[in-house]
Amino acid sequence: MTPFSLLIKPAGADCNLRCAYCFYLDRAELYPETQIHRMSEATLTRLVRSYLALPFPAHTFAFQGGEPLLMGEAFFQNLVRLQKRYARPGAQITNCVQTNGTLLTPALARFFANENFLLGVSIDGPAELHNLRRPNRNGDGSHAMVVDGLKLLRSENAAFNLLTLVSQSNVHHPLTVYRYLRDTLNCRFMQFIECVELMDDGSLLPDAITAQQWADFIIAIFDEWYAHDKQTVSIRLFDSIVNKLLSGNAHSCAMSGDCRAYFVVEHNGDVYPCDFFVRPELKLGNLHTEDWDELWEHPLHTRFGARKHEWHEDCHSCPYLSLCQGDCPKNRTGHDFNRDSRQKSHLCEAWKRIYAHILPPLKREAEHLRAQHSHR
Repeated sequence: MTPFSLLIKPAGADCNLRCAYCFYLDRAELYPETQIHRMSEATLTRLVRSYLALPFPAHTFAFQGGEPLLMGEAFFQNLVRLQKRYARPGAQITNCVQTNGTLLTPALARFFANENFLLGVSIDGPAELHNLRRPNRNGDGSHAMVVDGLKLLRSENAAFNLLTLVSQSNVHHPLTVYRYLRDTLNCRFMQFIECVELMDDGSLLPDAITAQQWADFIIAIFDEWYAHDKQTVSIRLFDSIVNKLLSGNAHSCAMSGDCRAYFVVEHNGDVYPCDFFVRPELKLGNLHTEDWDELWEHPLHTRFGARKHEWHEDCHSCPYLSLCQGDCPKNRTGHDFNRDSRQKSHLCEAWKRIYAHILPPLKREAEHLRAQHSHR
């Protein structure tokens, strides 16, 4: 069994915000028996014990939502206790939390710092851009609360990076967004995520961006980053490309040739193959009734992994195929597993423009790093 990580939804799709572009909020409809969804101690124990029993060199627990901090500090304290109880000698355990940052408290920030958690905090730029799509339940902007949360993390020296979804609210302001994250928030670790949400007929939902917009956004940031910040700022997309040029290994699932890098675990222990495909027809089983090897060998899981290589015929002659790998299947088919995956990504032309622009300088960076390493 190939090593995998876990993407855990301890509060299901429950969230204290109502982001306009969120694709996961309606997943709560999969569990209509209750309005509040929380992972029980029994499910958490089963998850930790069974996962740490696997003979992997490293185990990664990533918590996402919805909003995972709805679980409160006690949940994460219990997680760490269970990990220490069931970890094999020498086990490497990584804990990550992706959060909107609004529920952070001094105690939580201190705990995450002391236990070496990595937090990914969502922020879409300065207040006038962020608040367009990320309000709370009352419709008020969440930006000020996110910034307060970041101050708490920084005061405790907790490790964090910033996650920015690029939607119609900010796609026309790449340098405004980048300079805000870099200069005002003084952040050195960033990730930009494309908002691509397709309707059943393949057309874009209102907040989704076009291929041209995505290319313009990334190229503008790359030029600023490469000219001024390549030694001091880490941007995941650029890092991932350099890593693949150097090692041949994919550090992001979109660049991988197989979509089986992780399992999604819902609050009740239900297991799915991917965050974008938490759908009834793709439920693989439940932690309380199936073992990990059964879930891995499930025919649906095998089929899900194979779809990554079922790309458009033009992809075979594309000079960027080794990096793009046909792009994330969600960008080809939306969230519908039954649609034919042998079609071009919505962002195909964007990736061609992006790679044509940034690959030559990134190849030079990769060669420089390789030369440095060889002289050590």
